Amino acid sequence: MSKEYYVYIMTNKSRTLYTGVTNNLMRRVYEHKNKLVAGFTKKYNIQFLVYYESTSSVHSALEREKQIKGWLRAKKISLINSMNPAWKDLSEEWYVSPEKKKDNE
Repeated sequence: MSKEYYVYIMTNKSRTLYTGVTNNLMRRVYEHKNKLVAGFTKKYNIQFLVYYESTSSVHSALEREKQIKGWLRAKKISLINSMNPAWKDLSEEWYVSPEKKKDNE
């Protein structure tokens, strides 16, 4: 079984950008949203997943994260816009409670 690695970009209401890498995107985004990790994302209330890509190579994921982090903000924004022009939170339905799911059915 091959493992998946994710490079992702998250933001806040002010569109501050954070780029990260993980082997469990759902868990990592949950940690950011719930401020379980001290540091940049907690300080700046980073809570919306606006971009991600996956690879089966940890080396490729780390290289890609480094590449994106080296880009100017405008290039990162273009990358997000290419996949998610509305800057919708791509994780917004991942953590819906069972009660809320029933209400929406």
